[in-house]
This record gives sequence, structure tokens and C-alpha cells, in this order.
Amino acid sequence: MRRWILASCPLIVLFILSGYGFKPFSVGVPDQLKVKESMFVSYPQEEAILANYQITPPFLGSRFIGFKEALAFKESQGNYFVTNTFGYLGKYQFGLGTLELVGVNDGNHFLYNPVLQEKVFQVNTSRNKWILRKDIKRYVGVRMNGIQITESGILAAAHLAGPGNVKLYLRSHGRLELSDGYGTSISNYMKKFAGYDVSMVEAKRNPRI
Repeated sequence: MRRWILASCPLIVLFILSGYGFKPFSVGVPDQLKVKESMFVSYPQEEAILANYQITPPFLGSRFIGFKEALAFKESQGNYFVTNTFGYLGKYQFGLGTLELVGVNDGNHFLYNPVLQEKVFQVNTSRNKWILRKDIKRYVGVRMNGIQITESGILAAAHLAGPGNVKLYLRSHGRLELSDGYGTSISNYMKKFAGYDVSMVEAKRNPRI
């Protein structure tokens, strides 16, 4: 008799709970939280709103991937599909002249092709490293305007202002400074992107896609 009672207890409890609408192992989503249609969410553009946000790039280490992603974040917040007010395109903000130098002649195709954008960044960085190879050997470790010159700082500055202007900056010992249309200077990039390991970038003369 005792065994029969013990065996029946779980069934009796389950029967009682089911009477109160209890459904074991069932989890429902409230109607208020269900997405019924697609929504477009944009990043706040107003300066007053942006001022309340502390935006920092993702940290991916001090090797080349960390260098290029930090640079992309500074250029476009990592957005492949953006064009700035001066007509510079994509994640790394390339101008049409630079694209033509590496063999890309269609700005629209470039803007909507993330794989191509990554290839262009790699190729252009190799090109800049070739042009600046002697200056890298000569000036890495030297201090200019209170900033210690590094290879990654030189390559970042070349991305900003072009390798020719970086040569002028280095060979004038920082006296010939240049800024872009938004006021960002060569020395700013030299400082901001110092200390990354970009040794894996191969210096290439006139590389093309």
C-alpha cells in the first residue's frame, strides 16, 4: 500500500499543477518583447548626443590586425560603406587618386566591396612602406615634437597625409607639419598609432590589386 502511494504522489502533484495552467519546460516571450517588424537603428548624429558617449575602438592587440582596426576606427568607426564630406571612401577612407595608384578605378564597386577594401589597405600599406623604407631605418627611435617615432606611426601618418608629406615631416625634424581637412595632423597620427608591430607588412614597389 505504501509503495502504491509513493508511486502515485508525482502524478498527483503534476495533475494539481496542470489545473493551475502550469506547463513544464515551457518558456514564453511576452507580446511586448516580440519583434513584429524590422526596425532601422542609426547611430546618433547630433553633437549634443555624441558628447554623452565615450567611444573607444576595439582592442585587438599590438600586431598588424590591431593596427589596421584601430586606424579604421579612427578613419570611419570601421564603417565599410561611408563616404565623408571630402569624398573619401570606405572603412579606411581612401581617395580616388590613391585607389587608381593601386589599380582600382571604380569607386562605387570599391565602396560596396569590403574584401576589396581590405586588399587595398594591405597593398597601399606595402607601397607606403617601400617609399618610406629609408626614412623608417633612419628615424625610428628619434624623438620629434616630443613624440618617439615608430614604424607603425610612420605608416599611419602616411595613410593620413601620403608618404611624400611624411618624408617632409621627418626630414625637417617635425617642422613641416601637415593636417587633413578635419585638422588631424601628421604628429597626431605618429603619436596615436605608435608602438604597433607592423613588421609583417612587406615593402613592395608599385604593388597593384
